Amino acid sequence: MRTANKVAAVTILFWLMKIVATTLGETLGDFISMTLNLGYTKGILITLFFFIIILSIQLGVKKYIPVVYWLVIIGTTTLGTEISDFIDRTLKAGYLFGSLILLAGLLISLFLWYRKYDNLEVYPIFERNKEFYYWTAILFSNSLGTAFGDFLSDNLGLGYMTGAFITGLIILIVVLLHYFTKINHVILFWIAFVFTRPFGATFGDLLTKPLAKGGLDLGTINASLVSLALMVLMVIISQKRYRKELS
Repeated sequence: MRTANKVAAVTILFWLMKIVATTLGETLGDFISMTLNLGYTKGILITLFFFIIILSIQLGVKKYIPVVYWLVIIGTTTLGTEISDFIDRTLKAGYLFGSLILLAGLLISLFLWYRKYDNLEVYPIFERNKEFYYWTAILFSNSLGTAFGDFLSDNLGLGYMTGAFITGLIILIVVLLHYFTKINHVILFWIAFVFTRPFGATFGDLLTKPLAKGGLDLGTINASLVSLALMVLMVIISQKRYRKELS
């Protein structure tokens, strides 16, 4: 029997959930590595373990299940935070070089995807192999977003609010291009997907960092709880909408 579609449709709710998931990934990743003082190496191992488990569940189910799908997204954002910080800080590659490494990984994964399937369509997805390319590209894009967000705020000295404004403006431009031009929607999707990560990452930094560094000083725990509550609410809404579509 043919497997049903496995991934979320790209709607306004999808993008809102993506942004909140990236913010949660940033604050939760920082909570594990910095607040708990476990370091980036242990942080990668912990988040990788969670990611492998939830991804295995996602690959094993026969249809799109919102709560499972979005747990994988959160897994990629949290693991992506740890991967980026490990490259940038533990390996001391720096934010710029780290961003270039992760950008190369993203482009390679998209190239291999395109070479095999002759497209980069992200919805619907039925095949397990194609879904693997999908999650690989998402993991690289979320890791890249963390590094690029840190590059904007730290290396360029823009501050968290300015960084969030710039990346948010880019996302708005992409949305306008989608509705008012004939630019390929797949290209616009991946541009938006990449930039929602630095937007969420930068917004996460805005919530957690001290006032002296331009943040709101909520701390990683409080910021994670707020993001988690919003995420749970939107997953419930997504689940109800999905059931209504099936009925």
